[in-house]
Amino acid sequence: MTDTKTRSPEYRMAHGMFMGMRRELLDDALAYRLLPPMRTDGPVTRRTPRFIRGYLAWFPHALVAGAALIVMSLGYTEGQPVTGLVPAVAVLLTLARPVAAFWLSLATAPFVSIMSGYWDGWPWAPTSFAGHLTVMTVVAARTRPRTAAWMWALTGAFGFFCETVLSRGAGAHTAPLLVVSALVLLCVTVFHTRRQAKEEVTAQLTVTERERSKRTLLEERTTIARELHDVVAHHMSVVAIQAEAAPYRVENPPPELEQAFVTIRENAVAALTELRRILGVVRAEDYEAPDAPQPTLADLDGLIANVRDAGLSVEATVTGAVRELPQGVELSAYRIIQEALSNVLRHAPGAPAKVEVSYVLGGLGLRIVNGPARGLVKPSPGAGHGITGMRERVAMLDGGMTAEATADGGYEVAVFLPVAHAGQGES
Repeated sequence: MTDTKTRSPEYRMAHGMFMGMRRELLDDALAYRLLPPMRTDGPVTRRTPRFIRGYLAWFPHALVAGAALIVMSLGYTEGQPVTGLVPAVAVLLTLARPVAAFWLSLATAPFVSIMSGYWDGWPWAPTSFAGHLTVMTVVAARTRPRTAAWMWALTGAFGFFCETVLSRGAGAHTAPLLVVSALVLLCVTVFHTRRQAKEEVTAQLTVTERERSKRTLLEERTTIARELHDVVAHHMSVVAIQAEAAPYRVENPPPELEQAFVTIRENAVAALTELRRILGVVRAEDYEAPDAPQPTLADLDGLIANVRDAGLSVEATVTGAVRELPQGVELSAYRIIQEALSNVLRHAPGAPAKVEVSYVLGGLGLRIVNGPARGLVKPSPGAGHGITGMRERVAMLDGGMTAEATADGGYEVAVFLPVAHAGQGES
């Protein structure tokens, strides 16, 4: 068999067109494709009462059945009930076997015209005309746009063949059928294409939103890892330096003590090297470690002053016995308060805010609450980084966090960061 690539361009084009028609209308022509119920979560259907919404799912089926009933009634008006029955069956067949319904409607059109004795519009009697137009519309809505194009082309070819080769009368309805069906199929194709494009855009937006959430999560984790790297590296460096200097602070230290300090320093240096090797990979190439020490809750007054200078009315309250907490807890608490106040500035401009820091038994409690937005400044849209970052910091410390709107239209962030007692860390 000669390969199609060696044929002429005309042959390849014709072969491609035939294969396209074969895929659309010949392969699996008898395939069973039952019309599924209509979705009822659309902008209009979801507003209807629930007991009516269940029946609305079968509206397309009722519409097709009504069209079949109208086609059948056309046969009764002409005094030939049988001539309306066959096109009506083809219309109903579109509910289960759409492609087979098209072939049935096309093949039976001349016989319906003969049985009705209708020669003026050969081969399209009124019932065949209406039935075939309905069938093509339903099939086009249930298949792809290329199927609609092939149905239209085959209908035209079949109609003109009957008019020229099997002509039985002066009149012909093929041209009017092609004009009307072209308009109807164009509208169906545009609607079908628009719906597919909308579904693809929705799916793409969903994927993009997931990717954005993952990227936000990774960015926040990277930021936390950088800060932890700086905190832990600082403490390990201090341990190494103190272990190296400790023997010189004791006069004539025993060899066992000197060896113990040497071992401590070696382990600290090894741990610091491994820490930099593992956590250093999260640093960007242009990232530079901050020259100033990482902030703690002791710097909270400065943070409050800064946001007040930015126009935010803040009331800060500290309760409980203030004590020094692990640096990771201090840093996370500071960053959480900082991010929560930044969210107030962005999302609720003009709203008053309140910051509560509670030193309680077993941990640290934070509460940042603000009222609704006030004034003429519009809220700025956020990228979703703030809440994600706060949750990551709280989860890293095995704490708990809630972030939700308040009854007056404001917002509240409540956090608890557990802190073990010194005795618990030794046990």
